[in-house]
Amino acid sequence: MFSFMATLFVLALMLLAASIRIVQEYERGVIFRLGRCVGARGPGLFLLIPFIERMRKVDLRVVTLEVPTQEVITRDNVTVKVNAVAYFRVINPVDAVIKVLDPVFATSQLAQTTLRSVLGQSELDELLAHRETINQRLQQIIDEGTEPWGIKVSLVEVRDVELPASLQRAMAAQAEAERERRAKIIHAEGEFQAAQKLAEAARIIATEPATIQLRYLQTLREIAAENASTIVFPLPLEMLRPLMQMMEGRAAGKGEAAS
Repeated sequence: MFSFMATLFVLALMLLAASIRIVQEYERGVIFRLGRCVGARGPGLFLLIPFIERMRKVDLRVVTLEVPTQEVITRDNVTVKVNAVAYFRVINPVDAVIKVLDPVFATSQLAQTTLRSVLGQSELDELLAHRETINQRLQQIIDEGTEPWGIKVSLVEVRDVELPASLQRAMAAQAEAERERRAKIIHAEGEFQAAQKLAEAARIIATEPATIQLRYLQTLREIAAENASTIVFPLPLEMLRPLMQMMEGRAAGKGEAAS
């Protein structure tokens, strides 16, 4: 009698242990009763009917999915290698269990296919300069594809774009030529503005002849401040013209006297 009671007690403990389930805060337990889904439970502790109900846990935390490197031909026929990263989580545990065999694998395959498709419809310049727009397009398409599986894709980022070596050299040459073009334009604009200022200064000096003398004095002051040993002092021809006329008159007088 005692052994029978002990056996019943052990069986009861085994049944109780088989029926007790604990689900963490970040998990949900999808319950199947005789093969039919009856919903999700959790978090916390609850009991299952032994041998009739079974449970499958689903993690609700965000999953970081690394999309493997894909070789893509863009719309302008440039071959590039691109990899990306996607962030998603399960929002409907029941659909994630009964509508897809492996949610992570299925999302990975869909992300790879979508990445090749979207980048194949984009040009290289768009991929390099407007990556945020491409990321939003990828997120929208992948999210629409995974919605029936109870999965929400929150973010997709194109992480790295690997260009062929020949294309990298061509782009570097193009960038260098563009920088040289901008430098020449800036230099020409500086020359044009300097010419405008010089023309304006010439007009002012033409109306006020005394200003040229002030410029001479200012130039002498700047040269003297540098401790130069030689000073070149320019003189206008108008100041030398009377002296030249006087010398020419003397020369003419000497010629007449000699004759």
